[in-house]
Amino acid sequence: MTETDPSQHRVLVVGPSWIGDMVMAQSLFMLVRDRMPNAVIDVLAPSITASLLARMPEVDSAVRMEIGHREVALGKRRQTARALAERGYDQAIVLQRSIKAAVVPWLAGIPQRTGYLGEMRYGLINDVRSLDKNRYPRKVEHYALLGLAREGDALPELTHPKMRIDSARRAELVDTLGLETNRPAIGFAPGAAYGGAKQWPATHFARLAAELDRRGIACWIFGSAADRQLAADLAAAAPNHGVNLCERTSLVDIADIASLTDAFVGNDTGVMHLAAAAAPRVLAIYGSTHPDYAPPLSDAEARFWLGMACAPCRERQCPLGHNACMRDIPVADVLRACLDPSARDIASLHYASGSAPHTSSLEDEVLS
Repeated sequence: MTETDPSQHRVLVVGPSWIGDMVMAQSLFMLVRDRMPNAVIDVLAPSITASLLARMPEVDSAVRMEIGHREVALGKRRQTARALAERGYDQAIVLQRSIKAAVVPWLAGIPQRTGYLGEMRYGLINDVRSLDKNRYPRKVEHYALLGLAREGDALPELTHPKMRIDSARRAELVDTLGLETNRPAIGFAPGAAYGGAKQWPATHFARLAAELDRRGIACWIFGSAADRQLAADLAAAAPNHGVNLCERTSLVDIADIASLTDAFVGNDTGVMHLAAAAAPRVLAIYGSTHPDYAPPLSDAEARFWLGMACAPCRERQCPLGHNACMRDIPVADVLRACLDPSARDIASLHYASGSAPHTSSLEDEVLS
């Protein structure tokens, strides 16, 4: 699908504010780069996700705009638009569907503004694309469709996100954080900033850490300030080889360290998606969200989901109060997937509401 582009087409992508979404957007950047090898591709994003762009070779530069999710900040948007107007972009690709996201490229006078109509954005978006969710159910596809030359073009097979690893920085982290690289290691992303409905129980993570530790496998536990106590508890559950990395790593540090793991296990969070673009294998646990909408984009991945009648509810907290969609995913299944890279027969647990979890025989076999 490669085509020449001697005119140096200049593209501004209005990128996502969420970590996982920015990782998924890399497939779009790859598609645009493949379609227009000589294009200039810049991405407008807040600092938290803009930091990831330095590890995406397809992106020429990040343009930072510090505006909160719900902040209108029209003055800041006008100021950013004036700066962007001087760069002479030919096209803006707006990934978010809000009016606020479309205002800056419009104010900057970028002639082609590609996106979905979203919040009634007539005029702000003048290259309106449609979306057939039955044909393209995944979020990564929703982003990538905006990178096609025109409406109706077929979406090619997408390349999975792949973060560039800084080997020098990785070696420094291994030294300063005291990571053991002479034994297998499993990365942990046990937090869920969105809410408890997306979180495998802390007791399950602790039991998994304990079983891995007992087998001489290192547990590298990542998290933010909100996960401080959780990370401490998991490290305590793995007293021999558990390492609490909570609040000790940047996002790009997580990618560098994840590349050293044998597998990375986590909830449906930004850190899990980031790990999928760097770790050899990722094991993702789903409950209130559907694994087919935003799966881990990795060549080696396993998903755990019960497919209960009440899921996906997409709520922050379980509306029924039991969180069974996460609670009933057995530790034994996740442990087996950690230990055996070929254990994909148990990696997608689609059974109807009311079905019993796996029997104790599996627990006896694996947790022995």
